[in-house]
Amino acid sequence: MDFQTVSFITSGILIVIGLYGVFFVDNILKKVIALEILGNGVNLVLITMGYRNTIPIKLPGVSEEFFIKNASYPLTQALVLTNIVIEASMLAIILGVSIILYKKYKTLKASVILKED
Repeated sequence: MDFQTVSFITSGILIVIGLYGVFFVDNILKKVIALEILGNGVNLVLITMGYRNTIPIKLPGVSEEFFIKNASYPLTQALVLTNIVIEASMLAIILGVSIILYKKYKTLKASVILKED
């Protein structure tokens, strides 16, 4: 198997694990970890889509035609960087909300928190 196939399989596994954690796990912190795993799977899909077996920088001595045909896509790299910043902000907000929920309900079980409202 080549590198891209293995990366797509790995990203699919990460996405499935993340979705399972988000929908079927009761602990809020475990749901947050599952969201991060899901986001990393999506990032891996984006990077794998833009991957080619060359570097994304034009070196001296490389013809324009060869570089255009073989260069990696910079758009996917920009999307992943943007996604990382969004995920970091989301993680900070969710962890802050989970701290407030723990102080109020003295538990992090989503079923207990939703029944008490």
